[in-house]
Amino acid sequence: MPELSICIVTLNTRQCLRGCLDSLAAHPSSLPTEVIVVDNASSDGTQAMLAAEYPHVTLIQNDKNEGFARPSNQAMRAASGRYLLLLNPDTLVHADALDALVAFLEQHPEAGIVGPKVLNRDGSLQMACRRGIPRPGAMISYFLKLHRLFPRNRRFGGYLLNYLGEDETQLVDGVSGSCMLVRRSAAEQAGYFDEQFFAYQEDADFCFQVQRLGWKVYYHPAAHITHFGGQGGSRAQPYRAIYEWHRSYYRYYRKNLARDYCVVFNGFYYALMFLKLLLSLFINLLRREKHPGPRRG
Repeated sequence: MPELSICIVTLNTRQCLRGCLDSLAAHPSSLPTEVIVVDNASSDGTQAMLAAEYPHVTLIQNDKNEGFARPSNQAMRAASGRYLLLLNPDTLVHADALDALVAFLEQHPEAGIVGPKVLNRDGSLQMACRRGIPRPGAMISYFLKLHRLFPRNRRFGGYLLNYLGEDETQLVDGVSGSCMLVRRSAAEQAGYFDEQFFAYQEDADFCFQVQRLGWKVYYHPAAHITHFGGQGGSRAQPYRAIYEWHRSYYRYYRKNLARDYCVVFNGFYYALMFLKLLLSLFINLLRREKHPGPRRG
């Protein structure tokens, strides 16, 4: 019986998924492990590749793109392990990462979720791998890049926690859904991911719900993975990705934080969110106009 279940959601990331699965094979856990892949109707031959090259992988096939939250729940509910690793297909697992994460949960019974040190392809820290609660002040500082101007300031760095040492285990408010190890009992108590989130912020909301139940969330840099990012739907459909990010943050705020502020402030903040959405769409349009793709005659 598997004790560790690795859950991967994919959409047209065949080559990245191959690299991810190969890294899991190269650096396996010492626990009995199963791998579950949920495919969101890929058209790049993902299904055939899995059948031919990775017959041990359990494939759950969706007939359309279901986003991230619902397919993640499909995988977690189908899993047998007492530990659930949510892993993006565009990641590479480093040596001993799986065992380091599992050992941390086993040594810290209060921990419901633990996330690793997530690296960019150049080896630098991917800042979003550990986060604070995305309250208005923290998010405004983040969008204005104040956390970069004042990297050691707790007020301006409240979202990405860049004032914390990247090589120290820390109690945090959230870790990245690109790689998080979840205690099954915590996931079941929280009801898994909120499926009203199509993509984005579902990991932040999940961490928030788990903490409300009394569990702790940790960042544990003894475990490393590399996350390439932007290899799925966000690259193919950038406008939808921008819209979904803002829609998801609006839902997260309404669900978890709005009660902490007055009606007037919330109305003002919703207006700021809408303006930020329009600005992001406009900037993306300018970038695409400046760097258009190859034209077909």
